[in-house]
Amino acid sequence: MPGVYERPDVLTDADREWLRVRHYLRDNRYKLAVQASRELYPEVPRVADTPLLADRSWLPSTPILLESIELVLDTNAAPETPPTPEPRYSDLIRRLAPPAIFENRPTYRLLSVRLDVEQPSMTFGLGHYFDAVDTGESVAHEFAAIQLGVEDQVVQRSMIGNPVDPSRRPTNVAISALTVRHDAETGDARFLVHWRDPAKVGHAGGLFQVLPVGVFQPATDHPDSVHNDFSLWRCLQREYAEELLGEEEPPAGAGPIDYPAWPVAVSLDYERRQGAVRTYCLGMGVDPLTLATDLLAVTVIDARVFDRLFASLVSGNSEGELTSSGDGQIGHPLTAAEVERLAYDEPMQAAGAALLALAWEHRETLLPA
Repeated sequence: MPGVYERPDVLTDADREWLRVRHYLRDNRYKLAVQASRELYPEVPRVADTPLLADRSWLPSTPILLESIELVLDTNAAPETPPTPEPRYSDLIRRLAPPAIFENRPTYRLLSVRLDVEQPSMTFGLGHYFDAVDTGESVAHEFAAIQLGVEDQVVQRSMIGNPVDPSRRPTNVAISALTVRHDAETGDARFLVHWRDPAKVGHAGGLFQVLPVGVFQPATDHPDSVHNDFSLWRCLQREYAEELLGEEEPPAGAGPIDYPAWPVAVSLDYERRQGAVRTYCLGMGVDPLTLATDLLAVTVIDARVFDRLFASLVSGNSEGELTSSGDGQIGHPLTAAEVERLAYDEPMQAAGAALLALAWEHRETLLPA
């Protein structure tokens, strides 16, 4: 199967040292992210007092509707980037520590963004998934190696420079969506959280995260998918189908998705037009450890519609398991105490922590009575 790899039988000393650092990185991502934010980027603004970094132009003063963001695709853009060390980090992962699925699929590469203006916009070129792995996971490994005394300088990270300048490196964007089930009659609101299994994912394993999350990319390798899937909303539709309903991701060689004929997309589109599904953007940020870049979104779904759309909600998927607060209900209560616990006390991915904090700050806008 493409994207599935086997570890070699014989390891060199260099392989073992790499694996030692990789395991340390895997087991200490949260601690390392907090440390990287404080030690490496003390002058870069942080989002909601979490480790997540951001340029001020990435943070609107109030939530904006996802569909209000103007998207521009420049397929001819060829920005310069710092040289990538050899062997490439993605090659090392494939050879020594392959997750369950690890594919170099096409992506939309972020070129510029402005979210704090009347007409928010994002401009993209084209890239591949491993472009960001070869920089982000590599600099995370470098920082972990320093903690173990294997390295003594952040050489590659220094070459990249400003972490909130997408022109400095290949920047793929993941859409991190906080999904909220809201009962307007009772005021009850609950949200979904995901634990990312390090055995299944190549990025952010061992951390909690909001749900769903997906890299902004074409669904398949078909040429028509580049324009067919150039939509933040369609990206989220696919992630809801995969991560909440357990649908299979289309194979790379499949044709473009026929969204008007796909039941999941049809249902979500209908409820969105009715106002029962509302998706907002709260900003964008960069993980200080891996430089992973996330668009921060919140999808609020009316309780009855949520129960109908996700009647077959899965307890786990190809990347990890859904969690709950242990009170016998779906997900976690959207309360000050639960937000505080997950955002600041638990090992949650920086983007998820910031998103939770921002959602609580803007709860009156997101959850009108």
